Amino acid sequence: MTPDDLAAALFELVVPLAENRRAGAGAEISRDDVVLERPRNRDHGDWASNVAMRIAKRIGANPREVAAELAEGIASVPGVATAEVAGPGFLNVRLDAAATGALAKVIVEAGNAYGHNVSLAGQSINVEFVSANPTGPLHIGHTRWAALGDSIARVLKASGATIASEYYINDAGSQMDTFGASILAAIKGEETPEGGYPGAYIAELGRQVLEMEPKLLDLPDEEALPAARELAYKLQLVEIEKSLASFNVHFDVWFSERELHATNPETGHSAIDDAVERLREQGHVFDEDGAVWVRTTDFGDDKDRVIRRGNDIYTYFAADAAYYLSKSDRGFAHKIYLLGADHHGYVHRLKALAGAAGDNPDIDIEILIGQLVSVNGAKLSKRAGNIIELDDLQAWLGTDALRYSLGRYPADSPLTLDPEQLRKRSNDNPVFYVQYAHARTHSVARNAEVAGVDRSAFVPELLEHETERALLGALQEFPRIVAQAAELREPHRVARFIEEVAGLYHRWYDNCRVIPLGDEPIGDVHRSRLWLNDATGQVVRNGLDLLGVSAPERM
Repeated sequence: MTPDDLAAALFELVVPLAENRRAGAGAEISRDDVVLERPRNRDHGDWASNVAMRIAKRIGANPREVAAELAEGIASVPGVATAEVAGPGFLNVRLDAAATGALAKVIVEAGNAYGHNVSLAGQSINVEFVSANPTGPLHIGHTRWAALGDSIARVLKASGATIASEYYINDAGSQMDTFGASILAAIKGEETPEGGYPGAYIAELGRQVLEMEPKLLDLPDEEALPAARELAYKLQLVEIEKSLASFNVHFDVWFSERELHATNPETGHSAIDDAVERLREQGHVFDEDGAVWVRTTDFGDDKDRVIRRGNDIYTYFAADAAYYLSKSDRGFAHKIYLLGADHHGYVHRLKALAGAAGDNPDIDIEILIGQLVSVNGAKLSKRAGNIIELDDLQAWLGTDALRYSLGRYPADSPLTLDPEQLRKRSNDNPVFYVQYAHARTHSVARNAEVAGVDRSAFVPELLEHETERALLGALQEFPRIVAQAAELREPHRVARFIEEVAGLYHRWYDNCRVIPLGDEPIGDVHRSRLWLNDATGQVVRNGLDLLGVSAPERM
């Protein structure tokens, strides 16, 4: 019996009870009123609910009396062993061993799909993250958003949402010309121009550009500059894609800012032109002092925003508006932006933009701000000169250690990583602890095969040891944890959960044998335990996958 099954059974009892006891036309009772939690003290049962206390006042009844009536009803449900009332009206439920143990087979048969749920089914969500300028390598600041953004997209998808993970390429604007000038200077052996991009990577890009276009130096600067810029841009973008791919981050959409500026030959307008007119149609655009403004103060912004200056040049806000509308046009009702710690000012601006576009700023757009991350002892990149590169961090610490460590903390908490701990092969290292638990499940399975223990029989009521009940109780919660991580945009909940599962598995391993000792014959208890062993490995593997971390079978 899963938590959802138990909650559904409770709800079926709650509805008629409320109808019978309701005094007049009281408030409606909903499925959300039935909340299950695992008691900290396992002696109190497998599940606890405060539903009686939640509904008692609404139906004009005493909480303990309501809980007693529910306890009597739920105790007769198949799979429930006992139901008791505690305190002011808590309901403690203990499942019988067969109902608890049956989950092991459910998990093994579900395989990679276990943990997936439909809590966000029907939602279309665009998740934009990283979006670094294509003018240099990815650095430590992008690393956290790469890990978190990808994991958020994974838990959203696992919870039934239609997802597009998106990288916005800032390939228009003055920074691209500066980048091109830096490349051209490197090719010519000249000093980096003022405000240009330094670092050995620029010289290397220049070498590759010249190799691709040997006649570049024969061109006048007005032709050489855009040629160098475009070739270097494409090379750098490929490098960014490779860095992210090696970090297990893959984007569904790479959206070029240039698309927003390009003129549609049929209409003669750009997407930015059209965006301004669409905002005007919503009634939030006005003209003043020769400029075009968006009245973003209507939606909580601290000041109205200029979208087109008096000289007819669009501001960055215009591109933001066109990009936001593009996401809506592509069918994404909800947009999530993951921004760095230095982008707090964008929160009100983007929410106001959503309101001006006719959307609900409190529902249709979400801006997550991440805090800084640092690594003790990390050295600046030799190539870039002034940053710590993602590629260097991966080579030093490993992709799994980096992704797991960045994924196990909330985005809004400042984070300093300890490289010594991340490189340890001990239980002090969380990623090693979890991966070792997964590898151990495979070791047990391999040894079981050699000993002749297979899954030819499954008798769930034999999984009755206290460590088995505790482990099964945790495994039941995985779908709920995934749904919660998706709803709250907090993949760290998955990391903390699989750490708990790893601990419970290690305790079970110390107490319950899959392979008989000595001359003890192989029995159904051993076969049933193999199901539980494999189910645990599957849950840990599924959890690691949601974090973009590998699940090794040997360590």
